[in-house]
Amino acid sequence: MENQLSESCVIPTDCPGTQSEQAGKSSSCEGCPNQKLCASGATKAADPAIAEIGEKLSTVKHKILVLSGKGGVGKSTFSAHLAHALASDATKEVALLDVDICGPSIPRIMGLEGEQVHQSGSGWSPVYVDDNLAVMSIGFLLSSPDDAVIWRGPKKNGMIKQFLRDVDWGELDYLVVDTPPGTSDEHLSIVQYLSSTHVDGAVIITTPQEVSLQDVRKEIRFCQKVKLPIIGVVENMSGFVCPKCQNTSQIFPPTTGGAEQMCADLNLPLLGKVPLDPRIARSCDEGRSFLAEVPDSPATQIYLDIVKSKNLIKHTSYFVFI
Repeated sequence: MENQLSESCVIPTDCPGTQSEQAGKSSSCEGCPNQKLCASGATKAADPAIAEIGEKLSTVKHKILVLSGKGGVGKSTFSAHLAHALASDATKEVALLDVDICGPSIPRIMGLEGEQVHQSGSGWSPVYVDDNLAVMSIGFLLSSPDDAVIWRGPKKNGMIKQFLRDVDWGELDYLVVDTPPGTSDEHLSIVQYLSSTHVDGAVIITTPQEVSLQDVRKEIRFCQKVKLPIIGVVENMSGFVCPKCQNTSQIFPPTTGGAEQMCADLNLPLLGKVPLDPRIARSCDEGRSFLAEVPDSPATQIYLDIVKSKNLIKHTSYFVFI
């Protein structure tokens, strides 16, 4: 299994993969310290943690992953505001899980920097923003926000496993999972560990320019390959709305048609286009909900329209009132 592999292993570029029939037998495996382990078939055995996680999360009604192939497009910002919007209904229990192991920004965005995780008889206790909004991040386990997490894949995967299996989530209506950019360790782990439980799907975040869309298409292919449903796409930073005059300027021109054209080409729902608003960045830096701080912003209305859109409702069957 993954956590049995040597962390000092330098994986060959043509490694057949631990689940492959050629694992440990291919010529590219020669010299790898994990060759005997892979050849024994132990890496193909089902991880018992998958069933444990399925049992642990059986009390979570809806699970939403927030993904993007590109960094810096606003995944964490969207994840945080999605969680805030869901939790605005006081009858709903919401949790936000940050699996960006090397770049955890959720503690800062949620106003929880400096908070710590406590151990109880039923596992790790998440940190609460409000009575009905819980948060978990590796940022709570670091002695300083400036500490670097320098881990290889197996150790990162082990931490994600602990978050899913050992945190005392309790009964939840929604679990929102904020992921790092890319299509590698963390993404494979979260999909694998959630395979024994129902996942509503992924919301994919992009910005209008082609340099972002190119990587987002890779993320879409990833979802298709691992059979992860795609709830829809959100285009972030979609024009700049002046807070004074409300005029819109295109800061990142959609040279190839932006998310709208990509969704039309790939037959995916476009959930909405969130404009740039400098107050979003300020509220994230200050750890406050932009939706509550600036309710009259065009961006706030689009966030709420996304949350109440028929595509999201179709997957999660909720309504939000703010």
